[in-house]
Amino acid sequence: MRTDGTTFITPLGLAFTVFMGALMLALPRRYALAPVIILSCYMTMGERVMIGPFNFTMIRILLLLGWLRLATRREIHGLKLNSIDTAVVLWVVSSLIMHTLLWQNSQEFINRLGVLYDTVGLYFMFRYLLRGLDDILQVLRMLAVFLAPLAAFMILEKMTGRNIFYVFGGVPEFTEIRDGVLRCQGPFAHPILAGTFGATSFALGMGLWWQGRSTKILAVIAIVACLIVIITSGSSGPVLAGVAALVGMAMWGARRYMRQVRWGIVLSLIGLHLYMKDPVWFLIARMDVFSASTGYHRAKLIDHAITNFGDWWLVGTKSTAAWSDDLFDVTNAYILEGANGGLVTMILFITIIVLCFSGVGKAIRAFPAERRTQLLWWATGSALLAHAVTFLSVSYFDQNIVVWFLLLALISTSTALVRSPGAATSIPAPELDLAPVQSLRFGSEF
Repeated sequence: MRTDGTTFITPLGLAFTVFMGALMLALPRRYALAPVIILSCYMTMGERVMIGPFNFTMIRILLLLGWLRLATRREIHGLKLNSIDTAVVLWVVSSLIMHTLLWQNSQEFINRLGVLYDTVGLYFMFRYLLRGLDDILQVLRMLAVFLAPLAAFMILEKMTGRNIFYVFGGVPEFTEIRDGVLRCQGPFAHPILAGTFGATSFALGMGLWWQGRSTKILAVIAIVACLIVIITSGSSGPVLAGVAALVGMAMWGARRYMRQVRWGIVLSLIGLHLYMKDPVWFLIARMDVFSASTGYHRAKLIDHAITNFGDWWLVGTKSTAAWSDDLFDVTNAYILEGANGGLVTMILFITIIVLCFSGVGKAIRAFPAERRTQLLWWATGSALLAHAVTFLSVSYFDQNIVVWFLLLALISTSTALVRSPGAATSIPAPELDLAPVQSLRFGSEF
C-alpha cells in the first residue's frame, strides 16, 4: 500500500499494538497466533512507522516480535522443508530478482524486500508455531471467535454509513456508495478485500462443524460472521468466492471422483471457448452480483494480458496501461505476478496453489479412518479454492496476506503430518479455552 512516506500512529493504535505484542511474547505457543488474528481483524494498514524508506505497519511490527519470541523461546527447530515451503521461497526470490531487473532502482528493490519480509516472515512463523492437528484446530477456533466482533462492526457500518476504523487511518470515515449500495470495508483497504476476508474464511468455519460437539457453536458463529462480512462488503468478487468455497465443501461426497470432475471442467471450458463468440474468460463479465460491478474489466484484463504476452513474459512490465487506457489497475493476482516478475514468477505462484491442492489430497488419503481429520483438510482445500477464485478479481495488498499465508502454512503442516503420522493421528475436540487470551503493493516503500 502506498503512503506519503511519513510515520502515522495514533495513541490508540500504539496502545493496541503494544498490547498485542505483549501477548505475542507472553502467551503459550498454542495461543501465540491469537494476537496476529486480532490485529488482522481490527487494525488498518494506515498505522505505520517509517524508518528511512522502510514502512513498518503494525502487522510487520508484530511479525518482528513474533520472530523474537521464536528465538528467545527456542521454538525455531524441527522444521523439515517440503515442496510447498520450497515453492514459496522460490516464488518470493523470483519476484525480488525479476522486479529489480525490470525497474533497476532502489525504490522498487525496497518494495520487493517488503514482500519478501511479509512472505517469509509470516509463512515460516506460522510453520514453526503450527506443529500438529491440535494446533491447527485451535487456530481455526480462535479465528471463529474473533470473526464475530468484526461482523458486528460491519453491520454497524452498514447501518450508519460510517466506518469506526477510520480513527486508525488508511480507511475513509464515510462508507463508499455505488449505485445505492453501501460497500462496507471495516479495517480493510478496500470493500472487495473486506468481503474477501470473510469469503476465504468461510470454508474454514464450515470445517469446524465436524470437529466435535464443542466446536459446532463456533462453526455457526464463524459461518454467520463470514456471510455478514461478505454481504456487507457489497462486492461481487467475495460473493463468488464464497460460492466457490460452498461448492468445494459440497463436493466432499464426490471426493473419489475429483480427477473426473477436474477433467470435466477443463473439457467444458474448452467446449465453451470453441462455442462462444468471445473467449471463455469473458464468462467473468457475466458474473456480476451487485450492480456496477467490474466483471467486464477483469475479462478484458485477461484478454489483453494474453494479447500482450511479449510485453511482460521475461521480467514483467512497468505499466499495463499501454495495453489499454483503462487497464492500469491490475485486479487479477495471477496477471499481477506476471506484470511484476514475468512468466517464471507467475508460474511459481500458480505452482504453490497446485502443490497445496495436491497436499490436501495426500493428507486426506493419509487418514482413511479419521473422517473428522479428512473433513478438516477438505475444508482447507475449499478455502484454497476460494482464494484461487478470488485471485481472478483482486490481489492482496492489506492484511488479507495474513489469512493467505496462514492457510498455506496449515496445508504445508498437513503434508508434514503425512510424512510422520505418528505425530498426531486424530483431532481432539477440547473445550475452547480463551483464558490465556483474556489474561494478558505495490508501492515504493517497504
